[in-house]
Amino acid sequence: MKYPERLRAGAVVGLVAPSSPVSSERVVQCRVALEDMGFKVKMADNLAASKGGYMAGEEETRASWINKMFADEEVDAIFCIRGGDGGNRILDYIDVETVRKNKKIFVGYSDVTSLHLMFNRECDLVTFHGPMVSSNMVDRFDEASKDAFFGALKAEKEYVYPAPKGFALGVARQGKAQGPLTGGNLTVMCASLGTPCEMDTKGAILFIEEIGEHIGNLDRHIYQLRNAGKLKEVSGILLGQFTRCAKDEEDYTIVDVVLEATKGLKIPVMYNVQSGHDFPMITLPLGAECRMDTGNPSITFSVER
Repeated sequence: MKYPERLRAGAVVGLVAPSSPVSSERVVQCRVALEDMGFKVKMADNLAASKGGYMAGEEETRASWINKMFADEEVDAIFCIRGGDGGNRILDYIDVETVRKNKKIFVGYSDVTSLHLMFNRECDLVTFHGPMVSSNMVDRFDEASKDAFFGALKAEKEYVYPAPKGFALGVARQGKAQGPLTGGNLTVMCASLGTPCEMDTKGAILFIEEIGEHIGNLDRHIYQLRNAGKLKEVSGILLGQFTRCAKDEEDYTIVDVVLEATKGLKIPVMYNVQSGHDFPMITLPLGAECRMDTGNPSITFSVER
């Protein structure tokens, strides 16, 4: 897959809402936050729209703005304002040919996972599991998150995961692995199974994060991936943030679940990757060639344009 062009100073950012909306007041704050970082901003007109109370307008509208931003020659990068719900509803309305012909920076996470899977698989485009404007940039864009964000989007030959101070990478199973990075939010990944956008894990390094799920639900989702044959195909696994995910026993965690689900497969597993629904939020290039090494814990991405 190909990295999009590097983010440049004064770039034009297209701000979209593929899932849930924000308030009108928040829209203004998002524009100001981007302009304060030196960007010019083009905004979709559905950022504060509502359908059902949890979606930013009709499916056709949400998708059309993504299509427009990719087609617009003035737009250099497309940032999602937030995640939420309903992103999988718009997939049928995305113009994949337009995306394929206009490879641009695309950033988001959580419910945006469905779009990452589509753009990686169908458009040969590296996308970025990274901070969203309302969720991460307006109130608290910490230095570690900001540095990683610009580091990933401006990388030239390679991008090395910058483990934030106090958040060392953990090793659950030793080994080295290499392959394109795929994944994102666990619930959304599982919802992709059996669809045209089903994630391809063969030879890939799988990244997983989640928010607000009980350990029993995490277990159920992980074993859905196992039973669908998705875990035996991977070359390695990276576990991100599992924010507000409740446990019944403190010493039994998502790491234990994943080790049990991959028992006998000799798949290296690393955890404490700071990417997901918390701070700091470190950007990961989905679709990029990734190398993980547990011996000297590191994660490195090749940049190919």
